[in-house]
Amino acid sequence: MEKVKVLHIITRLILGGAQENTLYTVEGLMKDPAYDVTLVSGPTTGPEGSLVSKAKEFGVNLITINGLTRNINPFRDMGAFLSLYKLIKKNDFDIVHTHSSKAGIIGRLAAKRAGCGVIIHTIHGLPFHPYQNGFLNFLYIRLERLAAKFTDKIITVCDNMAHKARAVGIKPVYGYATVYSGMDLDKFINERTSCHQAKRNVGFPADAKVVGKVARLFPLKGYEYFISAAKYISECVQNVYFLIVGDGVLREELEHRVRQMGLKDRFIFAGLVPQNDVPKFIAAMDVVVHTSLREGLARVIPQAMAMSKPVVSFDIDGARELVHKGCTGYLANPKDIKELSERVIDLLNDAEEAEKMGINGRKLIDPAFRTETMIDKIKEIYDNLIKLKIN
Repeated sequence: MEKVKVLHIITRLILGGAQENTLYTVEGLMKDPAYDVTLVSGPTTGPEGSLVSKAKEFGVNLITINGLTRNINPFRDMGAFLSLYKLIKKNDFDIVHTHSSKAGIIGRLAAKRAGCGVIIHTIHGLPFHPYQNGFLNFLYIRLERLAAKFTDKIITVCDNMAHKARAVGIKPVYGYATVYSGMDLDKFINERTSCHQAKRNVGFPADAKVVGKVARLFPLKGYEYFISAAKYISECVQNVYFLIVGDGVLREELEHRVRQMGLKDRFIFAGLVPQNDVPKFIAAMDVVVHTSLREGLARVIPQAMAMSKPVVSFDIDGARELVHKGCTGYLANPKDIKELSERVIDLLNDAEEAEKMGINGRKLIDPAFRTETMIDKIKEIYDNLIKLKIN
């Protein structure tokens, strides 16, 4: 029986949620002898970290197309389109599965032109949003509508993404499917470092109350609200400290703001830590906070819940599908520093209630966010679409 030839395309393999999702999908499919999988990425540079070495460790057939970059550039974009078209045409892929907006549009156009039988796109986060230039939103919506006309299925990492895409007229041929972003849950569930020891390891007092955030230090990640909330929280709760895990272009600016607000002794910027060490840092947190203004469904939310940590998040995109008021944590209106602060304070002042919410969270995400669950659902989508096309 011939293998199903699958090509995955993503703009870059930085250390991020969409990239981890894509890499774990490719790895999972590689383990099944029924599939022959190739991954295409643009060049991976920048302070966010890279998953290229992880891809090589997995034995992924990784092809880099230099013209496939994040920013819009007509000349590079045309070069990337031609490179993808030639690759798809030459290798006669059965399925082309794209990720991220730029690679998604160019990759699907190339797949259509090359005559690929099944075209799928995953929305990890919508390219149009309220915090972006109106013309860019208009352009992305029109391009996504166009690409959807020859997209057999769009996979979303949360129900809310599908709802928003439908609302602006993005209509794939066979509709939408929600597949939660899989991860190695056991790495978080089985972390054995005690909370007290984890705090000491990071550099906090063992009896400290720690509020943490895990995300790249980039615009729209909401760090300005996290730091402003930290000022309010520190005035209301004794012995409270704040932990930031991640790196990016805003680090110097954020560290300066922390110093300006007199919080230098209360903050630790852990920087970019190895993926396997992330659970050791979450272990030190009493409350995990998510203040991004746009995000499909941040992986840190199920990761925190896997470690029985309550979550306080801005009510954006897919967060409400996991963060249930008073059950697994609290939601706050985006940019509302006072509401965000008060919800964190509530949890810091009621350790018993926080523990209950953490336990509820773990029950909610396992097995829904396991890599195996994600792979099984994606295979089912592949099989159904191939059958539809044959018939």
